[in-house]
Amino acid sequence: MTEDLQNISSKLNLETAKAPWRELQPFFAQGLVLHVSSSLDLLMVAKQVAADNAPLFEQWLSAGNVEKVSDEQALTWFNKDDSLWTVVIKPWLLVQEIN
Repeated sequence: MTEDLQNISSKLNLETAKAPWRELQPFFAQGLVLHVSSSLDLLMVAKQVAADNAPLFEQWLSAGNVEKVSDEQALTWFNKDDSLWTVVIKPWLLVQEIN
């Protein structure tokens, strides 16, 4: 791993946090929230987005492993008062269920 990727990894690890879905609503309303499947590591996805790895990101989108949060999913999280793992990679807010 290059020094730049190590620095990105360290920074992202510090910026990852649990947050209640209700607090993330403004980002969802702007269409900026991407759900990361539990089959992927949230930090690994964040690193690849930060590194602008478009081919891999497109692969995840095509496979449904990364996708915009649907209205149905947002409502489910809202009704259950769920908290999620989050990390910001501008302009995106990446979220993943807490297992």
